[in-house]
Amino acid sequence: VVGAIDQMDIDDSANAERNSGSAIDSKNNVDSNKGKGKRKLYVGTQSLGFRRDHMEVLSPLKDGVVVDWDIVDSIWDHAFRECLLIDPKEHPMLLAEPSSNTQQQRESSAFSFWVCVCGILVFCPVIEFDALVLTSFALGRATSLVVDCGGGSTTVAPVHDGYVLQKGVTTSPIGGEFLTNCLMKSLESKGITIKPRYSFKRKENRPGEFQIVDLDFPNTTESYKLYCQRVIASDIKECVCRAPDTPYDESAYSNIPMTPYELPDGQVIEIGADRFKTPDVLFNPSLVQTIPGMENFAENIPFRGLPQMVIDSINKCDVDIRRELFSSILLAGGTASMQQLKERLEKDLLEESPQAARVKVVSSGNATERRFSVWIGGSILASLGSFQQMWFSKSEYEEHGASYIQRKCP
Repeated sequence: VVGAIDQMDIDDSANAERNSGSAIDSKNNVDSNKGKGKRKLYVGTQSLGFRRDHMEVLSPLKDGVVVDWDIVDSIWDHAFRECLLIDPKEHPMLLAEPSSNTQQQRESSAFSFWVCVCGILVFCPVIEFDALVLTSFALGRATSLVVDCGGGSTTVAPVHDGYVLQKGVTTSPIGGEFLTNCLMKSLESKGITIKPRYSFKRKENRPGEFQIVDLDFPNTTESYKLYCQRVIASDIKECVCRAPDTPYDESAYSNIPMTPYELPDGQVIEIGADRFKTPDVLFNPSLVQTIPGMENFAENIPFRGLPQMVIDSINKCDVDIRRELFSSILLAGGTASMQQLKERLEKDLLEESPQAARVKVVSSGNATERRFSVWIGGSILASLGSFQQMWFSKSEYEEHGASYIQRKCP
């Protein structure tokens, strides 16, 4: 996500920052303050952490597909010039894409990169590769069933000899962000309010004793407030939640010991059954109906849990590769780092899969590697000598046009 302020609000916002004396020092400011049309965009975690009047929080993605190329261009520009400190015209670039990308999306991303990031059509070589194939490469497999539990969705896709079998791809809108929403709504129903960090300050009355003083910023947008609350709720989810060993049951988990969590304002909350109920939504989406405030989302959620998605995906593939897919299920993505998720998925698959199948779920033991498996796979692939012939060059673009990328990267 990025921050965005309409041009008409920028002057007022800048004046407020100067008057409050809280503007970020230019040496540490990682904003990509590029005017895009009628708005000014602020890119980067540090930049978003600074509250600004009238700043909305926007995402360039919807259901895993880019819907706002201006935002993507700003994120790319910030990543290359502010974070990596490189000139993108001087480096070949490998772009990872979702399995659901259309031909038009592939051509748009390549063209947008060359023109908007490099700034000119004298561009560096580019190639686009399926993200799930790169995940498979990261774990040393050319054939596998990739279960990618990401932030916006969960995708299960069979990869055979380095190619995604599109007929077997299954997706679900339940990802890390959806689970964060479930946890937030559940906490709200219990009277727990998450205060955004900008809305208060801690005043030390005496050593070790603090008083919370609420601050009022009437021009703060609802999207920015929600973004700040979600950052805290996501940390709660990552710290205390874990997948239950067996399907969640309200009566069985009603008396489990509570786990404390200290919010930024010093308030200590106790979290009980929600620690297990929230992750189990991945396995049993119908649980969403029992979470106050999530009833409207339940209507659009497919009632297929993660194990059923895996089995459905494998059953859509040819019979002769199903045994190999069952024995090589790769779990990746940020949400896959949740405690006991791998063990629970393997347990459920052993119960629901054919008896002849040898089920094995594989994942990196390092949570960081699970989260960045696409990047790791891309770095492995790009380092191979045989990969160099796959780049889509400037001369090929001028001769064949953007559609040629479909032949270079099938």
